[in-house]
Amino acid sequence: MRSISGLWRWRHNPLRRATDMAEAWTALAALLLILVVTPVVGAFVGSVAQDALQESVRNQRASRHLVTATVTRKLDRSPLDVDPETSTGRETRTRVIADWTAPDGTAQHGPVLANLKDPHSGDHFTLWTDDQGHIVARPLDSATATTHAVLAGVGAALLGIGLVESARRLIVWRMVRRRYARWDQAWARVGPDWGRTGTGS
Repeated sequence: MRSISGLWRWRHNPLRRATDMAEAWTALAALLLILVVTPVVGAFVGSVAQDALQESVRNQRASRHLVTATVTRKLDRSPLDVDPETSTGRETRTRVIADWTAPDGTAQHGPVLANLKDPHSGDHFTLWTDDQGHIVARPLDSATATTHAVLAGVGAALLGIGLVESARRLIVWRMVRRRYARWDQAWARVGPDWGRTGTGS
């Protein structure tokens, strides 16, 4: 973006080339896009993500139910018995056979992960199910959805900044390549006569 500082300096400079001004204007346009457009894009993406995620939160709260299950018996412990839905991922759960009643009233029976350290037959614990009693992950909470929406907006803004800066660098790189090509052509015309007596007279 150093070309921006030279924009004013190049205005009336007799040594300026058209490419110098074009490069400076390109840098200024990129800066304006980064400062004005990318925050708007980030806010828009974050807003859309927030609406979609909050709708998902509402749908999950409506379709997932917290029910009480009863331990029938404990299964052999596995080192893989970790609940992926916990915030830290370190809360070890115990695999048990349990009975529970689905929200639609049907009796359910099967292996589940219980948040009990040492379960015994008859112990009670809670788990999330759908309307038919099938085990599901806990519903997404509103705060987590908002965090994901903010991250989506920030990510979109950063991606926009990267795209604008990449486009600016590509344009400047092409300008420099053309400038070097013109210098090579000029040198090819002048080079053979360079240093000869009477050249240019």
